Amino acid sequence: MNDELFDALIILEKEKNIKSEVLLDAIAKSLEQACRNNFNRPDLTNIVVSLDQEKKSFGIFLAKEVVENVEDSMTQISLGEAKMIDSSYELGDTVNVDINSRAFGRIAVQNAKNVILQQIREAERKSLFSDYYDKENKVVTGVVQRFIGRNVAINLGRVDGILNESEMIRGENYYPNQRIKVYVLHVDNTPKGPRILVSRKHPNLVRCLFEQEVTEVADGTVDIMAIAREAGSRSKMAVYSRSESVDAVGACVGQNGNRVAMVVDELNGEKIDIVEWNENPAYFIENALSPAKVVTVLVDEEDREAKVVVPDYQLSLAIGREGQNARLTARLTGFKIDIKSETQAIESGELDAFQEEYYSQGYDEDGNSYEDGYYEDEEGYAPEDAYYGEDGYVQASSYEQGTSYTEGAPYPEGASDTQGNGYPQDGTDREGTAHAEGGTAAEGTVHADGGAGVDDTKKE
Repeated sequence: MNDELFDALIILEKEKNIKSEVLLDAIAKSLEQACRNNFNRPDLTNIVVSLDQEKKSFGIFLAKEVVENVEDSMTQISLGEAKMIDSSYELGDTVNVDINSRAFGRIAVQNAKNVILQQIREAERKSLFSDYYDKENKVVTGVVQRFIGRNVAINLGRVDGILNESEMIRGENYYPNQRIKVYVLHVDNTPKGPRILVSRKHPNLVRCLFEQEVTEVADGTVDIMAIAREAGSRSKMAVYSRSESVDAVGACVGQNGNRVAMVVDELNGEKIDIVEWNENPAYFIENALSPAKVVTVLVDEEDREAKVVVPDYQLSLAIGREGQNARLTARLTGFKIDIKSETQAIESGELDAFQEEYYSQGYDEDGNSYEDGYYEDEEGYAPEDAYYGEDGYVQASSYEQGTSYTEGAPYPEGASDTQGNGYPQDGTDREGTAHAEGGTAAEGTVHADGGAGVDDTKKE
């Protein structure tokens, strides 16, 4: 009988993931309760239970004090009776008197059984809560079990999680035995066991999926700085590499796009834009508006606002369908964003204001501020050590090509001026971009009549 008891403990330990010490403690408490019930003495505190798992034996004893005159036979024993057990006992000693547990009545045994079951259930609840509490804010794989109203029960192994309707991806269908990955939102400990809430639309689901698929993200080489998501439709994710030798965007996309494809498949075709994070908010906003191209960005960091000018043909792409691209960009960057086309900005005079404010802050074409060696005159902006190269743009050891000049700026000898607008090289810059009359030359920027062009790489 003892062997069967301890063998059952081993099975329970494996199946319920409950430590044997916890189970032995439950049995000890149940036997103590059974002993009190058997003698109808709920006040007994001298009950001793001995359990030896190695020898597979147990015993129940009453610890009785040796006295001359016995007043309570349940807690005391006479000296004569004590010496019959062991001649070495003296007055004041404590004697463990064996109790025959087989003589316990049916009610006492039933109560002991209930105590054991209660202790095991409590231990199992604690074990489950401990296991799944560690999985909070992580992604786990589950199996769709059944529908509970409009909610879905997801089997996570030893317990079910609840996928509420509000945490489902719109348009996503679920069916029994379907395997899906879910993000664990909360794990609450309740009298009936842990209550686990999971989600399919939380932005961190995307983060965790990339942590599973991208080694560089898992080991911390690449950080996911921000995520903006409209579940089921599109997500934007900003990444940053801590190593110069690792391309953050390329690492997340993977060879032939295989890494991002795995995440997209798990999200049932949800589009994911991966952009490079930059501490300069203007550059970050430009990257976040991808795939749209940007002419210029002016940022007000104090009010968390940004004004963006894009080419006319890129306006609808920058805003996105139903404003989605602009909306996600605003969430990703944390800036309120006002997007206008070049034509709109020119007509309103904002483009000239952008350019005036930009240069008043002393930025070069790479967005870097400089003070020494910089001057402004009627012929434009240039470092003091600038000279004119073959293509008519400023050449200097400390300054790159592409500085813009106002109409009538000098150009190298031999350059043609067939357009009559004061621009070198037959009215085109070195990249072949046309400049119209009255515009100022800026690398890679198209200029309209009477408009002032700015370099599309100039940012605050």
